[in-house]
Amino acid sequence: MAKIKMVSLKGEAVKDINLNDEIWNTEVNEVVMSDAIRLQLASLRQGTHKTKDRSEVSGGGKKPWRQKGTGRARQGSTRAPHWVGGGIVFGPTPRDYSFKMNKKERRLALKGALSEKFKNNNLCVVDQMEISTPKTKDFIKTLEGLKLEGKTLIVTDGENGNVALAARNVSNLYVIEPKGINVLDLVSADNLLIDEKSVNTIEEVLK
Repeated sequence: MAKIKMVSLKGEAVKDINLNDEIWNTEVNEVVMSDAIRLQLASLRQGTHKTKDRSEVSGGGKKPWRQKGTGRARQGSTRAPHWVGGGIVFGPTPRDYSFKMNKKERRLALKGALSEKFKNNNLCVVDQMEISTPKTKDFIKTLEGLKLEGKTLIVTDGENGNVALAARNVSNLYVIEPKGINVLDLVSADNLLIDEKSVNTIEEVLK
């Protein structure tokens, strides 16, 4: 069973805890993880893009010149695609970009993302995610003591609202609850900072 040293927010060692190998130390399936990321990115797309074809562009009802005798090519409308101001051919239309993944695949992708953080030593488990004040400056000093550099994903149950308040003004910090953990946020972050209670919650859901 995988082991990791749990620390306090001050960086002091507390104890060693065991992690479920099936969740934190499993084989990473890059194809499934890639599909899970595409699924999330696709769900963020509004799909409201639209261009007008020749039937939707206003004007162009009158034939620009007579059919024969002018020496010019015959034209039926000034809103044909080859005219300036004409309709667009095969332009984008509103659509839904979402697609489905099996529940087992989504769980496998999430396990792979968590395992990747553990195997690359980018996982930091603390006993409690509690700070006395919502001051951003103090919270940044706390993270510096934990030696977390780069973008950090913080997972906590949200009982202590000071964490979210202190982190919301920092561009490289993102706070979510265990129930909201996802592959895209995990892959985008350099580090994962999580409390013991959230670890137990995740293992309970994914086991």
